Amino acid sequence: MTRRGLILFAALGVAWGIPYLFIKVAVSELDPAMVVLGRSALAALLLMPLAFYRREVWQVVRRWKPMAAYTLVEIILPWYFLSSAEQRLPSSTAGLLLATVPLAGVAIAFLMGRPERLSRLNWLGIALGMLGVAALVGLDVAGSDLVAVAQMAVVVVGYALGPAILSRWMPDLPGVGVVAVSLAAAAVVYVPFVLATGAWPSAWPSTAVVVSIVVLAVVCSALAFLLMVALIGEIGPVKATAITYVNPAVAIVAGVLVLGERVTVWTILGFGLVLLGSYLVTRKRREPVAAEGPEEAGAEQSHEPLAEHGVPPHRS
Repeated sequence: MTRRGLILFAALGVAWGIPYLFIKVAVSELDPAMVVLGRSALAALLLMPLAFYRREVWQVVRRWKPMAAYTLVEIILPWYFLSSAEQRLPSSTAGLLLATVPLAGVAIAFLMGRPERLSRLNWLGIALGMLGVAALVGLDVAGSDLVAVAQMAVVVVGYALGPAILSRWMPDLPGVGVVAVSLAAAAVVYVPFVLATGAWPSAWPSTAVVVSIVVLAVVCSALAFLLMVALIGEIGPVKATAITYVNPAVAIVAGVLVLGERVTVWTILGFGLVLLGSYLVTRKRREPVAAEGPEEAGAEQSHEPLAEHGVPPHRS
């Protein structure tokens, strides 16, 4: 990997690893719906001019039906449930649970009629990932937090379904346009929802919360997507997916150093099992795609970072 590639990789690892920390800070004063509105609206304001400049908005809007479905499962529902879950869960635990998205992706492919041929390593990965989740949920999360765990399950399913929609119905759409339009649509949806539910804050939030919303929008959404595009251009889409295994580690470190969250032996065990399981599940499934030829493989995998968990440039 080149020096530029290393810098881009490190920057993107941080940008996709710190959202959980800033969501935790934001929901301490703001309703989850307001958090989603704030970050999606600001990120859309930053990316929409670029999308218009590149003439990508209209071709995305023309596919409004799959785009509506994508926006629903990738932003509207997951961002709300993630923010709600972090009112109860440590930010590091939320980051670790989202590392199970590749596991959910296997089930989504099966349900959509596109089942993957699983090797023994893949099945081992599924088993290890489930054990990791069991360690995190059963041994590291209190029983009173199971509602939050259920909310995280919705987020995981949404983040696994989002790239499947992209791959099946919108594989040819430009990434900047997809992200910009989906963010703008999410903001439009949340404006009446925030007003109707009384989620609009009665007082101006603290500086820490305002900074958190700005960081979530600017760094974790808009800038992260541009970093992802640059990283794929530098090292290719296959190697870029390794960022998936860096983000949870960043989330743990950020939670411990900034918020003083505890790390137990079950956190470390669950972390290791989930990441190893996700790696084994995705490892063999990627090989046939990489062997198809540079143009076809690149076209299919170029959308995968949108569903990283994250998000994804904007998912976490």
